Amino acid sequence: MNWRTRAQRLRAVPLGEVLRRAGADPDPDDPHKWHTSRGVLSLTGAKFMNWNRGLGGGGAIDLVMHLYDLGFGRALEWLERHCDPARVPPPIPAPPRPQLALPVPAPLYLDRVLRYLIQERRLPLALLEPLVHSADLYADAKANAVFLLRGTDHQPVGAELRGTTATVWRGMAPGSRKDLGFFALPQTPREACVLCESAIDAISCHVLHPRYRCVSTAGARPDPAWLGQLLAKGQPLYCGFDLDATGEAMAQSLIVHHPSIRRLRPSRKDWNDVLRLGP
Repeated sequence: MNWRTRAQRLRAVPLGEVLRRAGADPDPDDPHKWHTSRGVLSLTGAKFMNWNRGLGGGGAIDLVMHLYDLGFGRALEWLERHCDPARVPPPIPAPPRPQLALPVPAPLYLDRVLRYLIQERRLPLALLEPLVHSADLYADAKANAVFLLRGTDHQPVGAELRGTTATVWRGMAPGSRKDLGFFALPQTPREACVLCESAIDAISCHVLHPRYRCVSTAGARPDPAWLGQLLAKGQPLYCGFDLDATGEAMAQSLIVHHPSIRRLRPSRKDWNDVLRLGP
């Protein structure tokens, strides 16, 4: 079989199958994102993008060349060994995505959560009270601060959790869909929009820039699935990710993919540090 025939057959191998055979890990919150030894990859059909390196390509052969730094011929050999449909059994179906399980509100701990946010995080009560009233912020039975992520229909699609005890802890409610929605303050459009890495940072950024709508991406994410909806509004959009290596890398990848987005750096590690410690 000549190389053209081999390539034509192997180029169409699904990218997800290549990544599984390469030992990559799918992101539990974003079905289009994979964690590999070469960095975070996003898949769009037969195309992929490595946000850590600012590189992308299309098709299974390009992906193997990228993952293993191989030439064309060696990449064909790898695919024939690991992904040739004639030799490899069908992949095991992925387990079903867990259903969203939001924490049950525990009003008994709300005062404790608010004290933490006001005294330790320096967030103003005037901004927190409306969030409590709308149930976008509440306390759970472990005294975690719960910040709801809402989708385009305003229905909850997940929640950020932030511990308020002596143990520093943050996480997501089981089944959260960060690709379907976000936490934002305020909910309505403003003069511009700023992407931040957490709900606490989004609130802090809004305190510092009250004319801006501040949105949490729930982690430094290079291309959230809902980003196109914000870009379509036509208002200025800034990337306010943390001032650290991860934040800078994700911001750079985001701007490469969406050149209209501009960088807005906090003067300290994150916006809450700026609010608490000053510029």
